[in-house]
Amino acid sequence: MSRTFVGESLLSQGGLEFALAPALTPSGLVNSPSFFHGFATNPLVLARGLVTLADITATRYFQFSPSTTRDPILTANGDRLRAECFSACNGVYARLDLLGQGFDGGEIGHGTTNVDLGAEMRAALTAVGRNELLHLDVGLDGLSVATLERTTTERRVEMPDRWVRALGNAVELHRELAPVLTLNTAEARSFIATLPAPTSATRSGWLTRSRSGVKLAVRQTPGSVFIAGLHRLSAIKRVLPQVKSITFYAPADGSAGALLVSVELPGARLVLGLTAEAFRGYSGEGSLLASLASDSVAEDADLISALLAFEPVIDVDALARDAALSPERVRAGLAVLASSGRVGWDAHDQAYFHRELPDDPDRVAKDNPRLVAARKLAVVGAVQAEAGLVNTWRVHSGDGDYLVRLDPAAPRSELAQGASCTCAWYLRNTGGRGACKHVLAVQLSLSAAKA
Repeated sequence: MSRTFVGESLLSQGGLEFALAPALTPSGLVNSPSFFHGFATNPLVLARGLVTLADITATRYFQFSPSTTRDPILTANGDRLRAECFSACNGVYARLDLLGQGFDGGEIGHGTTNVDLGAEMRAALTAVGRNELLHLDVGLDGLSVATLERTTTERRVEMPDRWVRALGNAVELHRELAPVLTLNTAEARSFIATLPAPTSATRSGWLTRSRSGVKLAVRQTPGSVFIAGLHRLSAIKRVLPQVKSITFYAPADGSAGALLVSVELPGARLVLGLTAEAFRGYSGEGSLLASLASDSVAEDADLISALLAFEPVIDVDALARDAALSPERVRAGLAVLASSGRVGWDAHDQAYFHRELPDDPDRVAKDNPRLVAARKLAVVGAVQAEAGLVNTWRVHSGDGDYLVRLDPAAPRSELAQGASCTCAWYLRNTGGRGACKHVLAVQLSLSAAKA
């Protein structure tokens, strides 16, 4: 199913400016200049939540320096409004989920746009009082916030191109995380109050329960979670009085890695994601590579894309039935859509959700040069089974040969997990930033052999 955007989506050297798409809703395609409007039942949550996102996207946490970027992505999913952004250093992902009960007397439609939270909007949001009427309108023309005293409007702006790459990697990194530690209201507020300023030196360690609540420890204990760069959570202080609880999502095997922090607020949820190390950005993580290494994945993604309809919670099993595909192929197809920023991951619901961004069929190749190189190796027959060694392949690349080990019986999305290679990339990153081109070449060769 093709869709015509309202206005023109522009891809420039600086980034991506996308038009508002007509939404595929239960009543069909809807062209509307406004896809959300309503009064906030908790005006401070809405106002401070949006300013928190503005703080994050304007901050470079690694080698601290301020930035002029303040441009969240806004998506209405029919039952909630999501505002998302990345820090200027790209090492922090932030999302404010404004749930249906957080609004009164309005309508949550379907759509996606990108706006600027400039100085005037920031000042208007900061000045909102506890019991003040606050109305929000989001649509083709941008974002408008109105109180009894003033109305402030911000226009649509260009989205940084690397944010699209980062959105895709965030999906795969966050999808692997599980809830490990939950703090109640008192514990959560006490923890937030002690967070260091964004200008502080990097502090890392295991967040561990103690008699007084939680503390940052040097050693791991049962139920603890590793935080790399505690100062990267500092923006949460803006919503401290509204915090109800915090849940930390971490690798299920107890290892140190990416982290997701979900803060419960009245009628809303603030989510912060941290990369495994403070100097790493989401755009360079390469976490989608293993899922993209298949000959049929592009065609599957096209079919799945036609079936999406701004769902706040994408049911993979139902999508598999509608598309006549296996759940595994649906997840791989969703990975392709994630690489264009068209689906996200909600850890609270343990489900994908839909954004409507312009489709770029060439983005998978453009953003994943390792995958392009792997396809060339597979096509020229550079992958050969290593005689005498189980689950081992020799890959001839350039002037050298490299040995790759992996489990071919593993699901396609997990095939590269636990794989090893003798190349310099693997030795330097140990698989922490996605599979190397040699592992991907073996995966593509195995996929072609099964076809």
